[in-house]
Amino acid sequence: MHTHAYGAHASDQALEPMRISRRDPGAHDVQIDIAYCGICHSDLHQVRSEWAGTLYPCVPGHEIVGRVSALGADVKGFRVGDLVGVGCIVDSCKECEDCESGLENYCDGMVGTYNGPTPDAPGWTLGGYSQHIVVHERYVLHVRHPESQLAAVAPLLCAGITTYSPLRHWKVGPGSKVGVVGIGGLGHMGIKIAHAMGARVVAFTTSESKRAAAKQLGADEVVVSRHAEEMAAHAKSFDLILDTVAAPHDLNALLVLLKRDGTMVLVGAPATPHPSPQVFDLITRRRSLAGSMIGGIPETQEMLDFCAEHGIVADIELIRADQINASYERMLRGDVKYRFVIDNATLAAG
Repeated sequence: MHTHAYGAHASDQALEPMRISRRDPGAHDVQIDIAYCGICHSDLHQVRSEWAGTLYPCVPGHEIVGRVSALGADVKGFRVGDLVGVGCIVDSCKECEDCESGLENYCDGMVGTYNGPTPDAPGWTLGGYSQHIVVHERYVLHVRHPESQLAAVAPLLCAGITTYSPLRHWKVGPGSKVGVVGIGGLGHMGIKIAHAMGARVVAFTTSESKRAAAKQLGADEVVVSRHAEEMAAHAKSFDLILDTVAAPHDLNALLVLLKRDGTMVLVGAPATPHPSPQVFDLITRRRSLAGSMIGGIPETQEMLDFCAEHGIVADIELIRADQINASYERMLRGDVKYRFVIDNATLAAG
């Protein structure tokens, strides 16, 4: 099957319309007509070779929602017409301890939705900036939000699970004090989800202008990190700090805000490393500095169901396919509140 897509032929070239091939559904495959695909900062890093190993043509996109259009003969649990999603994972070894634990995101054989190895042409996966995709049923997720919210559900498949997973793992709930650093695509989801879990949420931003926006998202308090007195007022008080910033910055200023046995979790992925933290800021309070990467398939389904139950979706700007390149430049400038989502019906116009 051939389908319309948008992708790049080289790191220094703009994304452009192209036609790509999809395999026919195998026995355990689900064929999806993609309605919307979110734009993640990872897409930009990969397509521009800021992360090593990009294969071209590169068709990005791992925040995919749409409808089932065909099923393999042995597929269980899905029907033609179902609203579904696909996130960052389309395959894994299925046999290791991580896969057996439902943590396919940590499997050494995890295959990403784009730029991962596959026997399908051209030899690597091509992502959601396309009108159709075929995915093994294990990696397809049910979407239980109303169809009217479908475009705003798309970013949950990456930004949502990236923030939900550490909040769940570190047992955030009523009585927890949680800091969310950065109010962007990831951060705005972290605020919404932590608030829905019952935590007291403090948002950290470098911009005075984001105070009101963070409160509207569900933050109980907003700290402008440039103001030393605001930072000092929260010393040694946080159970968890979720750092979503994808640029190198000083971690120590945040580590000292953790209480004894508190944890700071990094989920932002900067192109160059953070400055090394001060060891004494960790050992004097038995603080932990940790990382978390997306989530496994069962947890991603749990996140989608949690968000449907609590009415949580991303704040988005819906764009046409011919606006993708401009959206990349705007994303670099921070000119988006808070996630661009492609209307995949417009891909055919290219």
